[in-house]
Amino acid sequence: MHKYVVKRILMTIPVLLGAVFLVFAIMQLTPGDPGTLILGITAKPEDIAALNHRLGADLPFFEQFFNYLKGIVLHFDFGSSYRSGKPVFDSILSRFPTTFRLALFTMLLSSLIGISLGIVSAVKQYSWLDNLLTTLAMFFSAMPGFWLGLMLMVLFSLKLRWLPFGGVDSWKSYVLPVITLSLGAAASQMRLTRSTMLETIRQDYIRTARSKGVPEKKVIWKHALRNALLPVVTSMGMNFGASLGGAVIVETVFGMPGLGMLIVESIRQKDSPVVMAATLFLAVLFCLVMLVVDILYAYIDPRIKAKYQA
Repeated sequence: MHKYVVKRILMTIPVLLGAVFLVFAIMQLTPGDPGTLILGITAKPEDIAALNHRLGADLPFFEQFFNYLKGIVLHFDFGSSYRSGKPVFDSILSRFPTTFRLALFTMLLSSLIGISLGIVSAVKQYSWLDNLLTTLAMFFSAMPGFWLGLMLMVLFSLKLRWLPFGGVDSWKSYVLPVITLSLGAAASQMRLTRSTMLETIRQDYIRTARSKGVPEKKVIWKHALRNALLPVVTSMGMNFGASLGGAVIVETVFGMPGLGMLIVESIRQKDSPVVMAATLFLAVLFCLVMLVVDILYAYIDPRIKAKYQA
């Protein structure tokens, strides 16, 4: 097992390098320069040029990129924010708990709804309930998250005044953002659970269990569900990782001071060190989440564990 873990960790290195290069290139293509951002547009051109030279912003693209990588690898230096002058991870770590709670609550709620309804839909295949759930799943899958968030805000915050429309003052502030992110994820989770359950239910060992008189609940929950969980667990991990990075729109709509909103603000102000460090931070987290998901496979399916140990 440890060889597999080491192999997967090594495989994440080119993924992270690709993500860093892509974001670095995009930030270089955007207009503006660090000197102007730090000193302001009223500063003297020679002062701006001198600061850009000191920061290395006037070097060729690939030289800047390799200098950035060298600072990370050799000194674990991700730079300082152009806006605040503080190390970038001060801002990232202060904002990350909000994004993490949002992603965690989203994964739990979407998995609870999606897996439960997916099992019901598979067991009641072709019934009116199955048709209703499938239609709702397609509807919420196609619904834009920012539009849904705005509609929920208008209804529950402005009209009914039941919930706050922004901030993170209390647990109530997470209700609307979590619902906004969860509905689309739950819809895809439900469709995946339904399809994997239907495929599993048609297997020979399920028919054998039923022919032996095993109660239907035991057949569904013990035999069918466990073998149908592999792709569902993958989907849960991907939803969690996507929520960490995909909460940008929802955090912006609801004004939540999370990591996604920090990235948006930094992109608008071309605060490249913050954007780069935050993107790399999220990419590392996503790779770690998927590694944990792969390891969980071995505990869900004994055949995979035996393969790892071989």
